[in-house]
Amino acid sequence: MAGRLHVDDWTRYRQLPRFTQAAQPVLSPNLAPRRWLSILRREADDTVLRNAFWGLTPSWLQVLDHAPHCARVESLDERPMFRQALAERRCVVPVTGVFIWQAGLRGKQPYLVTRTDRAPLLLAGLWSQYSLDSGEPRDSFALITVPTSEFIAPLTDRLPAILAPERLEAWLDPHTGPEQLRGSLEPAPRELLGAFPVSKRVNDPAQQDWACAYPVGPMHVWTP
Repeated sequence: MAGRLHVDDWTRYRQLPRFTQAAQPVLSPNLAPRRWLSILRREADDTVLRNAFWGLTPSWLQVLDHAPHCARVESLDERPMFRQALAERRCVVPVTGVFIWQAGLRGKQPYLVTRTDRAPLLLAGLWSQYSLDSGEPRDSFALITVPTSEFIAPLTDRLPAILAPERLEAWLDPHTGPEQLRGSLEPAPRELLGAFPVSKRVNDPAQQDWACAYPVGPMHVWTP
């Protein structure tokens, strides 16, 4: 499951599609669900950056605390809120890392999962809109999670689905049918990711010091 994200300045990377900036990018060394985050989604023929609430909130949802922040790939066809969003409202969530926790004798050790080249992770998401009491529409989203490869499995059994840059346009295009997207929702290649231990200060989502995500040990990478 994806319970915390690391979001440094991802906008400088060339692998991203061109987008219109409709909001200031949200940056955080330790971003938890039920917070605001930047997403990329299609509007007409344009890719637009907007800030969205991390918790998928359809218009009919009455209790905000019930908004799911993750959608298991296995349940996308089972739950109407996921099935409908997969067909019509897909987004990309660029981040620079995903925090995971490994259970141990001295409690859970946090790790930060990143690309080995430290480029952004382009996470597959679903978005929806809800209205404030004033009637103003706001975006919300959930991340799609998939099983992990055998390399990451000793640390966690699930991670957000990571999109390859060449699949971004098809993922964001509302005319792409859901059946054509299944190949994008698979475990990340073993050689793509690394994971290194970080300070247990990240266990507290109130900790917003960038140093709390610095390595406290070597990066684990897959070796053939």
